[in-house]
Amino acid sequence: MSKEEKKIILTGDRPTGRLHLGHYVGSLERRVELQNSGEYDEINILIADDQALTDNADNPRKIRDNIINVVLDYLSVGLDPEKTTICVQSALPALHALTFYYMNLVTTARLTRNPTVKAEIQLRGFEDEGLPVGFFAYPVSQAADITAFNANVVPVGEDQLPMLEQTREIVEKFNRIYGETLVLPKAMIPENEMQRRLPGVDGKAKMSKSLGNCIYLSDTSASVKKQINGRMYTDPQHLRIEDPGHLEGNMVFTYLDAFCKDEYFAEFLPQYACLDEMKEHYTRGGLGDGTCKKFLISILEEILSPIRAERQKWEADIDSVYDILLAGTEKARETTNRTLARVEQAMRIDYFANREIVKEWEELLKK
Repeated sequence: MSKEEKKIILTGDRPTGRLHLGHYVGSLERRVELQNSGEYDEINILIADDQALTDNADNPRKIRDNIINVVLDYLSVGLDPEKTTICVQSALPALHALTFYYMNLVTTARLTRNPTVKAEIQLRGFEDEGLPVGFFAYPVSQAADITAFNANVVPVGEDQLPMLEQTREIVEKFNRIYGETLVLPKAMIPENEMQRRLPGVDGKAKMSKSLGNCIYLSDTSASVKKQINGRMYTDPQHLRIEDPGHLEGNMVFTYLDAFCKDEYFAEFLPQYACLDEMKEHYTRGGLGDGTCKKFLISILEEILSPIRAERQKWEADIDSVYDILLAGTEKARETTNRTLARVEQAMRIDYFANREIVKEWEELLKK
């Protein structure tokens, strides 16, 4: 079976902190489903520490401290190292070489037009003269990651689609110049709109540690309850229970859209059969915000409780966590090195392969 015929997934996260509900509903839950589906030949998860350093170069300790944290989150949600390869980006030298080669196929003008790059530059407050080159070339690095693993399926949120399109452009240009070498990837987008980009509990567009609006997978029950009761917005016009409520901008219902399943009602709120019934009651009046928040807390506790328990098991055996990461990285190094060799051969820069360059010179001298 050729690489093109295999179904290979690459996905990953920057190790800048513990993973939160946004990561869970946006990618982690789906990764476990894909892993257990049996439909894919390979699933690779890259801990993107190189890319995390592009805007944290002055604080590498932050990245180092969160490598194990991220692996613990992976294992606690059910990612199985027997089925999924977990690896560290910086320990794969082939990715660095591929990034450099691909940079010659992309113009600065094209990178400047990338909507995701523009949005991230604005989010981080970089001015033109203060923009790190590594951060600017982020899409090229992602292209190296994807192609190095021969990935043809890349789970992404809608905000990351421009990055994947950049990868496709690089692949098409490389194959046009050097011959069919790289695999062209396709995006896999979450079906649930709320899963594509879960906002923070305060309604901000993005969960962020600096904003304090996250619910982490490793948070205690008390922390989750405090975030929802203390920081989560409902409807400011819903002053009395009997007042009609509004769903738009109401974070409780935004989170219910993302996490609620019909079976939760029988257990936690049996007066309703489904979320639509609950919404209808809230909008006509007669349903209090406290009841809605209590229901959401029960749902999140149902989701997070087993994750916390699993994390505690792995925390008691960090040596095994380290060994899992080491084994996955060594396996990924072999895969990515093979891709690099194929790329260098296509580019005719494999100067020390089988002494071919000597044979070529001998042929020239004969002429």
